[in-house]
Amino acid sequence: MGFREINAKMIEATVSPGQRLFSQRGAMLAYKGEVSFTPNMAGGQGGVMSMIGRRVADEDTPLMTVEGSGTVLFGHGGHHIQVIDLAGDTLYVEADRLLAFEGTLEQGTVFLGSQGGVMGMVRGQVSGQGLFTTSLKGHGSVAVMAHGGVIEVPITPQRPVHVDPQAYVAHHGDVRNKLSTALGWRDMVGRGSGEAFQLELSGSGAVYVQASEEKL
Repeated sequence: MGFREINAKMIEATVSPGQRLFSQRGAMLAYKGEVSFTPNMAGGQGGVMSMIGRRVADEDTPLMTVEGSGTVLFGHGGHHIQVIDLAGDTLYVEADRLLAFEGTLEQGTVFLGSQGGVMGMVRGQVSGQGLFTTSLKGHGSVAVMAHGGVIEVPITPQRPVHVDPQAYVAHHGDVRNKLSTALGWRDMVGRGSGEAFQLELSGSGAVYVQASEEKL
């Protein structure tokens, strides 16, 4: 199927019999043909554990299962949309930035920053960031949302990338992540997120960064 970019804020998806898509609720702008939209609390192929992960991340809104025969236009809130095609690898997407993905992809839930240990988890709570990401693995297309456009920044073993958690959109590759703070504990408490917190991504791959720190 795949997604076709109509413009920076809208994509078109072809829905075929026997295949299905998953989209964020409210993402459908228009459609042609015999297409159905039904809530899916199981969250794609991730099953119950994926649903639990989304609940823990305060994501009570279920995904919509899109089936039938026709074409659908997707967009949400006027946000910039980036289409990413997977060829057997895994993409990690900030959960609330996921617009739509093909049903051929296997979904899971990951706590971003968990590789930083207990302090990484504590800092994630203090920062106010959700930091739960959705993992999508396999062959298929993914559409993600962002403010002000997206840039893909390469990650190499010689040059890790530090990203403001609010600017993080997604990443892929053989990458380790660690959430840390640039300030001392006393300075950190009571502050919002921003430059005080950094998400360090190291290894080989790429990270997608949005142009604005505004939350979706």
